[in-house]
Amino acid sequence: MPVVKSAFVPAWWLPGAHLPTLWPSLFRHRPDLPQLKRERVELPDGDFLDLSWNGDDQAPIVLLLHGLEGSLHSHYAAPLLKTLAEAGYLACMLHFRGCSGEPNRLPRSYHSGDSAELQSVTEHIHSSRQRPVHAIIGFSLGGNVLLKWLGEQGHQANIERAMAVSVPFLLDQAADRLNQGFSRLYQKHLLHSMKKKYREKFSRMPSPLQVDLNQINSFREYDEQITAPLHGFSGADDYYRRCSSRQFIPFIRIPTLILHDRHDPFMWPHTVPTEQELPDEVMLELTEGGGHAGFICNQADAQGAYWTDRRLLEWLKEDKQP
Repeated sequence: MPVVKSAFVPAWWLPGAHLPTLWPSLFRHRPDLPQLKRERVELPDGDFLDLSWNGDDQAPIVLLLHGLEGSLHSHYAAPLLKTLAEAGYLACMLHFRGCSGEPNRLPRSYHSGDSAELQSVTEHIHSSRQRPVHAIIGFSLGGNVLLKWLGEQGHQANIERAMAVSVPFLLDQAADRLNQGFSRLYQKHLLHSMKKKYREKFSRMPSPLQVDLNQINSFREYDEQITAPLHGFSGADDYYRRCSSRQFIPFIRIPTLILHDRHDPFMWPHTVPTEQELPDEVMLELTEGGGHAGFICNQADAQGAYWTDRRLLEWLKEDKQP
């Protein structure tokens, strides 16, 4: 499948890579969701996951996966749950372990390659709702989890469509990019959240690790000292090698749209997969001026000012075409 140039026209008043990345986090309106329903899923290992549901209980299910340290408060979450419900879907947001506002019970947390967790959730939804998930959309870390899962499952992925947004295709390169220049601001913000969450959880239970959080100043250091040992990897390099989604893309067999900006400040331009790596089922749509998970349009339409929301609705409707 060839790489497709996007029809996206960025907001002229948000030039560069950083302004469209920062703007929605700071200023995007998060709508109220009065009909939102919450569900706690008890896991076989004694831990739990929280799901948030919005829409008609009988409608096709669209599952949303958030990014690193994301939650229902992420700028894209509530708006997308509302948009999907209004378009006739039952929207469900998966909170990765510890991301719903309550620390998870086990020392382990979540990570960029947690595809087994996604498999468990899709199986739970199928069993409890008496029908499979129709489609999944993943942002950033959630997009990496999604692409990895799709590649592992191949034809067995029991969904109709998928969409991945601003994916860190190669985790080692993303970690290096986020330790450079202005992008270190994002790293600092996310590390602060991750350290705070670590301290809170391990104030309630003994930590299996001996780490000095004050000496951790980069994602690579955090992944080497915390993410890897907590989740069974030998180190950061082993974690990055095994969990980077780019290697799984050639094995995807479900129609999948990848939305990505050429100058995403969370990674390098050469981090993006090439046309030769894309199977027939995968479309890579590249934008100019979308930032990381921003994609603010120059003009709003009935679907709003955010290209991701528009493209998701278009992509979901394609499988309904005669």
